[in-house]
Amino acid sequence: MKRFFITGGGTGGHIYPAIAVADALKDDEIFYVGNPKNLEFDIVKQKGYKFLGVNVHGMPRSLNFDFIKWIFQLSFAVLKCCFYILKYKPDAVFGTGGYVSAPALLAAKVMKVPYMMHDCDAQPGLVTRKIAPYACCVSLAFECAKNYVNNKNCYINGNPIRAEFKTLSKSDARKRLNLEDRLTLCIMGGSQGARSINDASADILKQLSKDFDLQIIFQTGKRNFDNVLEQLLKIYPEYEADKNIIVKPYFDDMVTVLKASDIAVSRSGSLSISEICASGIAPIFVPYPYAAADHQRKNAKFMVEKGAGLYIEDSELTANKLLETIKSLMQDKNKLSKLQKNSLVLAKFDGTEMIVKQLKELTNEK
Repeated sequence: MKRFFITGGGTGGHIYPAIAVADALKDDEIFYVGNPKNLEFDIVKQKGYKFLGVNVHGMPRSLNFDFIKWIFQLSFAVLKCCFYILKYKPDAVFGTGGYVSAPALLAAKVMKVPYMMHDCDAQPGLVTRKIAPYACCVSLAFECAKNYVNNKNCYINGNPIRAEFKTLSKSDARKRLNLEDRLTLCIMGGSQGARSINDASADILKQLSKDFDLQIIFQTGKRNFDNVLEQLLKIYPEYEADKNIIVKPYFDDMVTVLKASDIAVSRSGSLSISEICASGIAPIFVPYPYAAADHQRKNAKFMVEKGAGLYIEDSELTANKLLETIKSLMQDKNKLSKLQKNSLVLAKFDGTEMIVKQLKELTNEK
């Protein structure tokens, strides 16, 4: 049995790939390093992995007092991770990028523990670009990401996704959600929700259901749920009695939601894209305009270039524009089918297995 530190957090795009790898290491001992104030804490606890807490936040973008405070905070977090390494002696560390993973990866470098990184995006984030040169190897979701990473041992694995994406059928997924076996739309703004997507969608839910008999699964994000309900109740007070519509702040089981769907309206975080592709969905992307290094736009444009998605700028998103885009897919079955097939072609179902294989090779070389 080997012992691994897995690290990554803050958003689902960093957490779920890390969890997928942790789940695949089922015969080994897992310690998850993350911020106990973030989403990863609840997810890891549900999974039953041992959680090692570090207090770390994103780097301020300007040189001021907050930046100096952050330097001290990061330094203390790295020292704490060095203590964890001394205490638990991991055979290797695996990190999925982002600020939460930085302390454990830096501690691994200092303590000479082999570590591997995975980056989800077409343009890797700051932590990956700065720490990857010292990693034993780097896993990437996109071929074009190699241009930004200074490491000779780069593998294009795609994103690690949960095993059930391979096995769950569309009809079984719909049964789980008490939906009929017909055209279904998923609306989601990532784990945090997206106000612009929510506002435009809430305005057209009644029309999509009543005029087009479309089934809709709507994840609002926990912060935006009350606002969406208030908006919905003004437009469609009877929405709760409508069997076509499911509205929740958050779905713990996004595998079932996505596998049940034919069309998705989504932000363009890399994990969302990977899971959409694995579900064979026709996506309509609305990239988050303030994402670091503009990576969501780059991810979405990559999908559009491959003929595997449609694209709406956040600043141009209106209820009418969203409705017309969804209608263009409902009314043109060939267009819908082509997008679905092209997205499925881009799916990498063996990403998790490849990462685990490469990670275990590090411990054999140790």
